[in-house]
Amino acid sequence: ARWEELVSAMFPPLLTEVKRLTTDNGDTIKFLWRLFDGALVESVLMRYPGRVTLCVSSQAGCGMNCPFCATGQAGLTRNMSTAEIVDQVVAANRALAEGALGDLRTDGGHDADRVTNIVFMGMGEPLANYKRVMAALHRFVDDSPEGLGMSARNITVSTVGLVPAINKLAAESLPVTFALSLHAPDDELRDELIPVNTRWKVDEALDAAYNYYRTTGRRVSIEYALIKDMNDHAWRADLLAKKLNQRGRGWVHVNPIPLNPTPGSIWTASEKSVSTEFINRLRAAGIPTTLRDTRGKEIDGACGQLAAGE
Repeated sequence: ARWEELVSAMFPPLLTEVKRLTTDNGDTIKFLWRLFDGALVESVLMRYPGRVTLCVSSQAGCGMNCPFCATGQAGLTRNMSTAEIVDQVVAANRALAEGALGDLRTDGGHDADRVTNIVFMGMGEPLANYKRVMAALHRFVDDSPEGLGMSARNITVSTVGLVPAINKLAAESLPVTFALSLHAPDDELRDELIPVNTRWKVDEALDAAYNYYRTTGRRVSIEYALIKDMNDHAWRADLLAKKLNQRGRGWVHVNPIPLNPTPGSIWTASEKSVSTEFINRLRAAGIPTTLRDTRGKEIDGACGQLAAGE
């Protein structure tokens, strides 16, 4: 027993579950984890037909300070270690094995019994914790026993546009899916929405995204939160399409997502008719566009809502 006490004192558990929130229909779970030093992070587990996606955090908090995101309002506590990033997936697989998302389908349809897809869209800016995120990616895709043997194309790394790091990622020859959180096609507005835009402009971020496609052959995603009367104007859809098409065809697709409300925010999601018009304009310009569903809103687990118990 002394030995076990010593071990648990020297090697505290990486993640301790603080709480777990499940949506009414049971297909989405948000976990709140306490790290060994008391820092808090969240991850979100989502079951879809045939796949299970885990949205992982790479930092406790976030230093990018985007005003429409709850995580950004709290600031950065610290980078997560590689082991802490990986352990979110291990813990999610454990919860799945215990039946956290219910039993597997019995109607003959395919169901995944473990995490099949990972999106780095939880707390933090993944490319601001580059080395540890990179090491975690290798743990995910390397063959077992070293890694989890997952497919790199089922892993999405997102960024608000840290240009040098995007170019570094492109050169890693690890064909993960790359997503750029753009949210505005013009510098005037993007400077306000994404403070890092004052350092690397819209066109630089898009050039880096296009370079990622050219280098890896992987189609890039553009994430765009539609905010009422802020960035959802038809002319901004046209400008976005123009900038994407200037760089080529078939290299990109756009994921608009209705803004998820965060406490105390003056901003709200676009009207349905306005987002439809926005999407139609992109499609008319030949840009593949898919409205993303916002999972986990009722448990504050949707994009931009992760605040770790704030």
